[in-house]
Amino acid sequence: MSLIALVKCRSAAVRRCVLQCRRFSDHSEKPEETQPVEERRRARKAPGEVSVLLFPGQGSQFVGMARGMLQYGSVRDMFSVAEKVLGYDLLSLCLHGPEEDLMKTVHCQPAVFVTSLAAVERLNHENPAAVENCVAAAGFSVGEFAALVFSGAMDFAEALFAVKVRAEAMQNASDATLSGMLSVIGRPQANYKHACLQAREHCLSLGIQNPVCSIANYLFPDGRVIAGHLEALDFLQKNSKQLQFARTTLLPVSGAFHTALMEPAVQPVVNVLRQLKVRRPEVAIHSNVDGKRYMHEKHVQRQLAKQMVSPVKWEQTLHEIYERTQGQEFPHTYEVGPGKQLGATLQKCNMKAFRNYTHIDVVLPQDE
Repeated sequence: MSLIALVKCRSAAVRRCVLQCRRFSDHSEKPEETQPVEERRRARKAPGEVSVLLFPGQGSQFVGMARGMLQYGSVRDMFSVAEKVLGYDLLSLCLHGPEEDLMKTVHCQPAVFVTSLAAVERLNHENPAAVENCVAAAGFSVGEFAALVFSGAMDFAEALFAVKVRAEAMQNASDATLSGMLSVIGRPQANYKHACLQAREHCLSLGIQNPVCSIANYLFPDGRVIAGHLEALDFLQKNSKQLQFARTTLLPVSGAFHTALMEPAVQPVVNVLRQLKVRRPEVAIHSNVDGKRYMHEKHVQRQLAKQMVSPVKWEQTLHEIYERTQGQEFPHTYEVGPGKQLGATLQKCNMKAFRNYTHIDVVLPQDE
């Protein structure tokens, strides 16, 4: 029996969402015109009564996450399934490390995926209405897979196997080229694309063929992550003042994710996605590629593969989710998973939406 067919495990929160979620507010489909007006009004909830879930990506992991979480819903079952699918004890790695192993792409992507869904179980236990009334979700990079499982578009075990293949392929692509990612806070006059062009020209002068340096993440206004060959990133750091960069930070990752250097990782992911049963999401799930919601099954498969070599347009995604008319209430937002990075980007993109933000951590407070 293949690993994909081994176990199909969907958390209680996912089942609850699939059964009880509605499409409300700006994210709802137009109801059938034959439906009575009074019934249509009952089906629509006020924007302030609904919720949005945000799922973090690689880089949010830390040793100790998942501590105390086994008491919630199907979390214990999820980690049991994960051990079968992955071939190692993910729970032990999350709880005890070692940190250098957890930080590896091949391990941290499955870890963030599972613990984020564990956070959904915690949210479902503490505030079930937040799950029932969810109208939209988005995940950062690997977080998209967790968002799609939450929405009922994918089964847990199948999605985890796809994450495993994705992480291994991205690790292999990273090992093939000395590359990395640079967080950049720019001044208003900064021209990020021109800076990348200059960095590529510098690499050519060093004899590097087909140099890569491009924007990998659009985070918030004047906040970018640039990725590519290490020589290109070194050029950007050394010339940051002339390039109008206020601050640059080299990220602790092994490769240039969401750039052309990930091209070797695309086909393995395409192959595994073709084997999965993908359904239309039960709530609006927004793609990293363009910020737009997924419309059908093939759209999901196509965008997840494209995402690996395309910049994560997170700022644009947040604008899509939270766009509304003047005076309209904002939904409650829950970041489900390790870290608070997505909350920080929301704060910089939309302070009004951030006022309704809550982080659902993957460590019990009494155990911190």
